[in-house]
Amino acid sequence: MTDRKCPPRALTVAGSDSGGGAGIQADLKTFQALGCFGMSAVTALTAQNSRGVQGVFKVPGAFVRLQMEAVFDDIGVDALKCGMLWDSEIIRAVAEVLSGFRETPLVLDTVLSAKSGDPLLEDQAVEVMVELLFPRAELITPNVHEARRLVGFPVEDHKGMLRAAGVLQEMGARAVLIKGGHLKGDKLLDLLLLPDGGMELFEGQRIHTPHTHGTGCSLSAAVTAARAHGLPLVEAVAAARDYVRAGIMNSHPTGAGHGTLFHAPFADRLKAI
Repeated sequence: MTDRKCPPRALTVAGSDSGGGAGIQADLKTFQALGCFGMSAVTALTAQNSRGVQGVFKVPGAFVRLQMEAVFDDIGVDALKCGMLWDSEIIRAVAEVLSGFRETPLVLDTVLSAKSGDPLLEDQAVEVMVELLFPRAELITPNVHEARRLVGFPVEDHKGMLRAAGVLQEMGARAVLIKGGHLKGDKLLDLLLLPDGGMELFEGQRIHTPHTHGTGCSLSAAVTAARAHGLPLVEAVAAARDYVRAGIMNSHPTGAGHGTLFHAPFADRLKAI
């Protein structure tokens, strides 16, 4: 049998969603759909379904570090994302590993809570995340609720998004993608503020469906996959948005609450990759 070259390697450092819609399950499905070899370092186990989070079982920080080191030292990583990190111990462990791989692109999904509102990051860990991971990440991807919590003022429109992105850069972030899916109205607006101060606006028509569980995880995973393929950041974000939009258009009810987008290799959405 002829040896084949390994596809781009993407790592997710995040929590497990037993319902399969978000977390490492969504990330690995996204990596696979976008032509990457997906790997994971699990930070927490969640008992979770479409209606919410019923419980969280934390993985010790030392074991999160061991998982990451095992992947980096043998298989290698072309790009990675961090999702649910839960507490300061895990954040410090992640930062320690990444200090030895400073050239590997990192997408930081600033996961603070689940769609149901259940907390996924302890309050006292937010400052540690800002201090240790904001400067290391190539991109952070808060939604407007997360941005509001991080900057301390309402983020309700384009001007608020731009102001918040600027403050997040002052807090140490390099590039900031603020997702506007939680804003009111039929128009969907995401704002990307680049390290040089340049700004990209991504506009689209809202898809009215309650089945959007895992969209934030999938978007950051799709950006990570695109960066693993070598796409520049702006193109990576654009390709990721197209992928997630296709997933929402094909979403389905899973359970009695918020269903999930459908992770599939939509060929016409992958031309950029």
